[in-house]
Amino acid sequence: MGPSGMGGTSRARSVSGSTTLGTAPRARGASGSASGSAALLRSLFPLALLAPTASLHQPRPLLPRRPAVSSAASVRRAAALGGALTADPSTMPIYGGKPEPPSLAELRRMIPESAFKIDTMTSVGYLILDGAAVVVSLFGLHALLHSVFWLGLPLAAKAVTVAPLQLLAGFAMWTMWCIGHDAGHGTFSKSKLVNDIAGEISHSVCCLTPFHAWKLSHLQHHLNHNHISRDYSHQWFIKGQPFEPAWLEVAHATRNVQIPFFYIVYLLLGVPDGGHVFFYGKMWEGLPASDKQRGVISSAVSLATALGLWAALGTAEFGMVCIVPWLVMSCWLFMVTYLQHHSEDGKIYTDETWSFTRGGFETVDRDYGTLFNNLCHHMMDGHVAHHLFFSKIPHYGLKPATDGITAGLDKLGLKQALYKSITTHDFVQEVVTQFDRNWFFVEEANVVRECTYERCELVTDDSMAELAAELGLKGGEAQAATFHP
Repeated sequence: MGPSGMGGTSRARSVSGSTTLGTAPRARGASGSASGSAALLRSLFPLALLAPTASLHQPRPLLPRRPAVSSAASVRRAAALGGALTADPSTMPIYGGKPEPPSLAELRRMIPESAFKIDTMTSVGYLILDGAAVVVSLFGLHALLHSVFWLGLPLAAKAVTVAPLQLLAGFAMWTMWCIGHDAGHGTFSKSKLVNDIAGEISHSVCCLTPFHAWKLSHLQHHLNHNHISRDYSHQWFIKGQPFEPAWLEVAHATRNVQIPFFYIVYLLLGVPDGGHVFFYGKMWEGLPASDKQRGVISSAVSLATALGLWAALGTAEFGMVCIVPWLVMSCWLFMVTYLQHHSEDGKIYTDETWSFTRGGFETVDRDYGTLFNNLCHHMMDGHVAHHLFFSKIPHYGLKPATDGITAGLDKLGLKQALYKSITTHDFVQEVVTQFDRNWFFVEEANVVRECTYERCELVTDDSMAELAAELGLKGGEAQAATFHP
C-alpha cells in the first residue's frame, strides 16, 4: 500500500521499505480525526460490529554464521530442540536489545511435520468455498438492486438496505484474496501450474489484482521484511526528519481518508513498489522479459474482468455491486497488513544489522477472535510463522506451526523476548488509532544500526543463496534473493 498523511510538527525522510513502528507522539489534529475515521471505517469493515469491544529480484536474508557450541547452556538448548545447536546463547549478539533468534533449521524442528503438508484438494476446497461466497454475495447484490422492494425505497433507505450485502461481499473477496496469497507463495499446491491457475482465479478475477505482478512484489517483501530501505509494500519515514518529496506532507495530513484507496494507488500508481497493472517502477528493474510477459497475462485477465462487468452492469450498478465491495476488501487488506507489521516496540534493521529471522520476529501475530481468525485463514494470528516459512506452510498449517514455535521458544526462555502476539478484538478502532497516531513513521531509537557483538557478520549474496535453498525457492524466486548493500 502506498504512503499517506502527516500530522503535528513531525517531519520525516523517506527510507522506502517496510518496518515496524516506534512510539510516535500523537500528530497535530489527530484527536478529532481518529474518532471520525473510526465511524467511517466501521461502515467499511464487514462484520466489525460483531467483534467484541476491546482495546482496537533483489534481496535474500540469512542468519549470520555463528560460533560452535561451547557451553552447557547451549547443550541444554540443543536438547530442548531435539538436535544440535550452532551457537552458544551466552555469546550470541544482541540486536536492538533482543537476543539472536534461533536459526530456521532450529525453528523448523519446533514445528510438527504435518504443518508443512501442502494438499491440493484441501486448498481447492477452500477456493471453492470462498469463491462461492463471493459469487453468492455479488449475485445477491445484483438481485437486490433489481427487486421491486428496493426500487420502491427512498434514496437513504436504499443505501442502508444495500450496505450489509456490500460489506459481506467485500469480506468474501478478502477471504478469497487470502487463498490467492497461498497460491502466490506456492503453498496452494506443489504444482506451479495449479498455483498459477488458482492465483489467476482468486486474485486476477475475483479480487481484480493482477496475480503475477503482486506475486513478484510480495516476494520482495518477504525476502526483506523489516529492512529500512529494502522492504516492500510500505514506505517508512524516520520521525523528525523532513519530508522528501514535499507532497508527502499533504499525504500525511490527509492520511485517515485515504485508507480505502491505498490498494488502488498501490496497484495502479505504483506507490511505493511500482505498477502492478502497467509495468514501471523498482519492482520491474532487472527482471527478465519472461516475467513481464507473464505479468501481461494477469493484467489482461483483471482488466478484461473489470471491463466486462462494467459493460454488462453499467456504471452505476458496477460501482455498487463491484467497486464498493472491492473497497471493503481493500480496507481489510490494509488493516490486516498494517497491524501485523506494526507494534509500539517494533524494530527495523539496516544492512549492518538485518537478517531474515531478526526481521521475521518483528512481525506481529494479532488475535482478532476465533471467528475472524478462522474465516480469514489465520492470516492474522499465524503471521510470524508465515513470515519465517512463507514458501513452506499453507494457511491451514499456520496454527499448529505457531503453537510449535511458541512452545519451542518458551522452552528456550526466548518467547517473551522474541515473539509478539497482541489481542486485537477491536481491530477497526485499533487500526484507526495506530495509523492516525503513527502513520508510517519509525522512531530513530527503533532503528537498529549496530550490534553489540564484535564478530557480527554481514548478510551477503552467498548467505542469501543459502536462505533461498532452505526456503525451497527455485528459478526466478531464488534469483530474487540477493543482497547488495
